[in-house]
Amino acid sequence: MSDTEAVSKPLEITSNAEDYLAELLAKQDVEGMSVRVFITQPGTPYAETCLAYSRPGEEEPTDELLELDKIKVYLEKNSLAFLDEAVVDFNPDRMGGQLTIKAPNAKMPKVSADSPLADQINYILYSDINPGLAAHGGEIKLVELTEDDVAVLQFGGGCQGCAAVDLTLKDGVEKTLLERLPQLRGIRDETDHTVTENAYYK
Repeated sequence: MSDTEAVSKPLEITSNAEDYLAELLAKQDVEGMSVRVFITQPGTPYAETCLAYSRPGEEEPTDELLELDKIKVYLEKNSLAFLDEAVVDFNPDRMGGQLTIKAPNAKMPKVSADSPLADQINYILYSDINPGLAAHGGEIKLVELTEDDVAVLQFGGGCQGCAAVDLTLKDGVEKTLLERLPQLRGIRDETDHTVTENAYYK
């Protein structure tokens, strides 16, 4: 979809919020300035919904455009599914007021075979692997996906410094991820396992 095509509303921007954002954009004194909404680490417990200024040309070609009466809002393509039922509101008060963003689905894993590989890895970690590790107070998160599609993972909580971590990584996590995601080239653990204060098996 080109950046000139408008979309149905995946998120709601209240009239108060639209007025407030229009005022903020006017103060930037940049012709054609818009707002861009995206979610970092969508579908994970660490998801954060972000709202940023976007100068003309700064939007991505894959962004979807939400045209309101007073402002233009660009929505990052990978964040769209997670912005479902999201509401941007502004509550005026004597101190000026506060802009709030409620995105109830931001942390919900929603991926498909077309999703970026990092999102698919996060989905498997948070839906399949971490619930099993939670019994030991542990969790694993994706730190980065390298250019050659190697997932760099970090063990936390009861998994950090755990004597059984090699077993967990090789027989559990690595096997599951590589079976489910054939395009993944490998797994690397970058946890400092010399720290054993929280370890489940010492």
